Amino acid sequence: MKTAILAGGLGSRLAEETVVRPKPMVEIGGRPILWHIMRHYLHYGHDDFVIAVGYKGGVIKRWMLDYAALSADLTVRPRHREVTFHRSEASEDWSVDIVDTGQSTNTGGRIKRLAPWMGAETFMLTWGDGVSDVNLDALLAFHRAHGKVATLTAVRPPARYGHIVTDGDQVVEFSEKPQIGEGWINGAFFVLEPEVFDYIDGDDTQFEKEPLEKLAKDGQLMAYHHHGFWQCMDTVRERHILDELWRRGDAPWKVWE
Repeated sequence: MKTAILAGGLGSRLAEETVVRPKPMVEIGGRPILWHIMRHYLHYGHDDFVIAVGYKGGVIKRWMLDYAALSADLTVRPRHREVTFHRSEASEDWSVDIVDTGQSTNTGGRIKRLAPWMGAETFMLTWGDGVSDVNLDALLAFHRAHGKVATLTAVRPPARYGHIVTDGDQVVEFSEKPQIGEGWINGAFFVLEPEVFDYIDGDDTQFEKEPLEKLAKDGQLMAYHHHGFWQCMDTVRERHILDELWRRGDAPWKVWE
C-alpha cells in the first residue's frame, strides 16, 4: 500500500522558516517534520511513499539524496555517472517517489496528479506538516470495515491558550496545552480508494472543500475518531512546541524505537 504526502504548499504562515525551504523541511529535533511523519508510517509497515512537491521541491529532493549518501559508504565514478552505495547507517528501509505537482497547484490538484503513481489500490494520504500518534493499523481496519471511498482522521485540536479551573479565586487545575473538550476537525491521515480521484476536477480544486463535501453528501466519507495526540505546524509557536517536546524526550508521535 502506498502512502502519499502532500509537501508542495507555500507555508506562508511559517514564513520565517519557509522563505528558504518548504514547510515539510522545517526541522523538529534536527530532522525535517517530513522525516517524523514518514517514520510514523514506517513503524506500521508502510514503506512505499509518494511525495507531492511543488514550492522549493528541489530542497526535498536534495535532502532525500543527501540523507542516503551521507549515511553510506560510496563509490563515485563521475565520468560514468555512477554512484554505488555500500554500508549504510540509515535505518529507514523505504522507497520514495518524489513527484513535482506544480508550484501553485491546490491540494486536490496535487492528489489528482498522483493518480498514475498510486495504482488501482487503497492508499493512505496525509499532509506534510502535522504529526500524531494515531494507530495506523486501527485506522486501516476501520476503513476496510465500512467499505466507503474515504476515511479521514477526526481529531480534537489543541487549545490555543492554557486552561484553568478555579474554586473561587484559587486555581485548582492548570493545563498549558489541553485538547479542547468538544468539537472535531479534519486531522488528515486519510485512507482512500482510487475512486476518490473522480471527485477532484483539476489543479485548482481544494481537497478540503468540494471533494470532501461531495463525498460526505454521497455517504462515502467516514471519520475515524482519534482521541490521542495530534498537532499541526502552521506557526513558529507550534514549531517551538513540537521541538520542545522532542528535546524533552516527550514526543507523543514518536511511536518507533
